[in-house]
Amino acid sequence: MSILGLKKKQPKTFKVKVITMDAEMEFSCEVKWKGKDLFDLVCRTVGLRETWFFGLRYTVKDTYAWLKPEKRVLDQEVPKDSPITFHFLAKFFPEKVEEELVQEITQHLFFLQVKKQILDEEIFCSPEASVLLASYAVQAKYGDYDPNFHKPGFLAQDELLPKRVLMQYQMTADMWEEKITAWYAEHRGIARDEAEMEYLKIAQDLEMYGVSYFAITQNKRDTDLLLGVDAQGLHIYSPSSKLNPNKSFPWSGIRNISYSEKEFTIKPLDKKKDVFKFYSSQLRVNKLILQLCIGNHDLFMRRRKVDSIEVQQMKAQAKEEKARKKMERQILAREKQMREEAERAKEEMERRLFQLQDEARLANEALIRSEETADLLAEKAQIAEEEAKLLAHKAADAEQERQRLEVTAMKTKEEKRLMEQKMREAEQLAVKLVEQSERRLKEADHLKQDLTEAKDAERRAKQKLLEITKTTYPLIAAYSTPPAPPEASDSATCDSASMRLDFKDSDMKRLSMEIERERLEYMEKSKHLQDQLKELKSEIESLKLEEQQQQAGLYSLRSEARGYTQEPVYLPHSNRNSAYMSQMAFFEEV
Repeated sequence: MSILGLKKKQPKTFKVKVITMDAEMEFSCEVKWKGKDLFDLVCRTVGLRETWFFGLRYTVKDTYAWLKPEKRVLDQEVPKDSPITFHFLAKFFPEKVEEELVQEITQHLFFLQVKKQILDEEIFCSPEASVLLASYAVQAKYGDYDPNFHKPGFLAQDELLPKRVLMQYQMTADMWEEKITAWYAEHRGIARDEAEMEYLKIAQDLEMYGVSYFAITQNKRDTDLLLGVDAQGLHIYSPSSKLNPNKSFPWSGIRNISYSEKEFTIKPLDKKKDVFKFYSSQLRVNKLILQLCIGNHDLFMRRRKVDSIEVQQMKAQAKEEKARKKMERQILAREKQMREEAERAKEEMERRLFQLQDEARLANEALIRSEETADLLAEKAQIAEEEAKLLAHKAADAEQERQRLEVTAMKTKEEKRLMEQKMREAEQLAVKLVEQSERRLKEADHLKQDLTEAKDAERRAKQKLLEITKTTYPLIAAYSTPPAPPEASDSATCDSASMRLDFKDSDMKRLSMEIERERLEYMEKSKHLQDQLKELKSEIESLKLEEQQQQAGLYSLRSEARGYTQEPVYLPHSNRNSAYMSQMAFFEEV
């Protein structure tokens, strides 16, 4: 008992970490579990039923190995770490993915693994095919292309092309994204599983698809070669080229494969062909090669047989599932189309609503402006009405003023007519006065001439009388009367002579006084006529000034009555002014 008590108690479980292509899982396994138990647990967890393509791979020193299902997990050369790490990967690849891969999960795991191998350059892919495969990968991840959602740069964080392709061409990331997006836009309507299947269809035509390569040497010449194992058979490559094999052994042409330690022997089905032998460096690698050869050959033979009940059920279920998903996709597509149409209708209604709101806002603004305009127009109308009333009042005043001016003009015309008549009478009077003046002047000249002649005759008569008096006086005195005293006779003679002389002097004086009186009367009449002419001239000037003022007032009133227009009013008064001026010049000459 004491010895048993000293022993350490062995754990009944161990931890395992399983890494798939899109997840990591940890399990607690029993010590007695075999590789099949752990593999079945992982397949149940993932939901995988096509288990024959997959396996659990682990790393051993500088190579890898697959967990054997018939041996206990801890009895194999698994790492001693805790937890023990395994990678859940595809161990065997189908010949035709569209026929052999039934479950969607199987397709998805193959898609992820093949895409990783292409990006890691484990599978060679041309640049054109890389871009096309990248477009299907984007379709599987993002769905249909939507330019409103998938803006430039949305693929910046995704690894889609091998580094060798990126380095081969001098193109920027934006240019590569543009090329991928151009293909991606053409995949509209393809579901995720369909896009992944299209990806695998293109990838399975690549030369390095599904091939596991191993370094070998040939027996005789010790030449370094590569052995390739895939779903079609065995292929021998030169180390410099993994694309084109130097020799191939299809599974249908191989009769037997065996190995003894490091030596491999391939016996063709045709006995006439030579047996092909090669060597590998490690026994572990030989076991791995043999394991892959057996598994691929079994699958090769299985494909040529009728499907098992399980596979038939899986295919039927997958077919139903695809039909159901197809119908769901169709329904979803119709719903999506209806939703898009509804969204477009909604957007159209929103756009129409915004448009109507804008129109309503504009109409409201227009209404407000119209109201403001109406108020302004009403105010203007009121102002215009007041102005109209004012203008009507002014027009009435102007009409009254016009009538007054017309009456005044008529009066002025009458006064002008009277003045003209007076002027004509004054002209006639002036003519008469001129004629009388000339006649009086002529009479005065005649009277002066007669006066001169009379003075001459008087002087001659006086002289003659003196002469007669001197000669006849003594005789008369001697014969008629006694002689008187000389003083008395002399005085009588002088008195008679003086009487006669006085008589003629008084006539001359009287005549001179008449002439002087007539001259004074003529001068007085001439002065009176000049005063009348001056008064008539001043009256004519005042009438002209008054007529100009009346015409200016009538013009201003007519302008106001016509809406303050600047239409000139011409009054023909120049002829009358010229007539007045000619008449005034005539009177001034007179």
